[in-house]
Amino acid sequence: MSHPHSATVHNAEAVAAMKAGQPIQARAMAEEALQDHPEDASLWLNLAAACRALGDIDASLGAVEGALRAEPRSFLALLMKASLLERRGDLRQAGIGYGIALTQAPPPELLDQPTRRALEHARAFHADYVRGFRERLLDEVSDAKGLGRTAESRRIATFVDHVIGQRRIFHQAPTAFYYPGLPSIEFYPREDFPWLDAIEDATNAVRRELLEVMADDSIADRFTPYVSYPDGVPLDQWAELNRSPRWSAFFLKDQGLPVAGNAERCPATMAALAGAPQPQVVHRSPAAMFSQLKPRTRIPPHTGVSNTRLVVHLPLIIPSDCGFRVGNDSRPWHEGQAWVFDDTIEHEAWNLSDVPRTILIFDIWSPFLSQVERDLISRVTAAADSFNEAAPDSSL
Repeated sequence: MSHPHSATVHNAEAVAAMKAGQPIQARAMAEEALQDHPEDASLWLNLAAACRALGDIDASLGAVEGALRAEPRSFLALLMKASLLERRGDLRQAGIGYGIALTQAPPPELLDQPTRRALEHARAFHADYVRGFRERLLDEVSDAKGLGRTAESRRIATFVDHVIGQRRIFHQAPTAFYYPGLPSIEFYPREDFPWLDAIEDATNAVRRELLEVMADDSIADRFTPYVSYPDGVPLDQWAELNRSPRWSAFFLKDQGLPVAGNAERCPATMAALAGAPQPQVVHRSPAAMFSQLKPRTRIPPHTGVSNTRLVVHLPLIIPSDCGFRVGNDSRPWHEGQAWVFDDTIEHEAWNLSDVPRTILIFDIWSPFLSQVERDLISRVTAAADSFNEAAPDSSL
């Protein structure tokens, strides 16, 4: 006959029995207590532990399910369930289970040593599961011609990564202008932009002009803070960098026009930019700048203004420990190797080195827009700014 003592007392009794090497008694105590406290996840876990100690894996799994009914996001219950599935030989289900448990894992420093070891095992087991799952799916399409090189094979590889749960879905999220029907592509295939060869060929000349600008004290102060919001604006993630020289820009083109005194100093750079399909939008585009990120500085995750244009980076001065992420894809810069990305997909950058990182940044039209669409987009954007008498956001 059960006695309606508190769940805390019952739990303490069951734990004491387990520590005393009496799993049969611990099981009986937990089962009796659960008649009064069926909603107590800790009691269910104690019952699961006792059943496991007795070798009754099915009963232990049943008790874990009871714990999860009480607390569906219980890390300990999820971890024990995956461990029991592994012990029973259901290795793929265990791999899935460990992955679910890892989503609820607290920081390791908050766990006792045995649970920390179990967490490390969960990570290793799940990593092996993911690796095997990915290999199996890629084997299924291994006969695809040009796998890893064509646009189609890159998309199928991304599809596989999403199927196995290793890739989040990032969508375009422009802050101001969204044009429907354009694809969400993080980094665009290099071969889609043959004119990038000429941009890259100009790297040494562009870098020389950059170094001359940086060495000239009379114009060095033209590197101005890239983030510059007025007082009274909610800054959110930009609070740390607002009006800060830690992320600065030397503008060559701004609000659709060459910047007087800057553009003339960099004729080779301006000549290289002339070969790029830059947008023509009144007071907005084209835009181009040398972007400098100071040591030990991070640019927080954010999205750009409009998905009608893409952004190009030409790396010029790249120390070690620098990186860039767009959506799921993180990459290091390499000097002289340009890339094109969609900045309306969440992206961030970091410089963890002890010296500044500097790149050339400029905008281009999305290649999926016809000339008619480009003209209409330019007219609508300019009309919106004019109607609202708004100072456009010229940021890239």
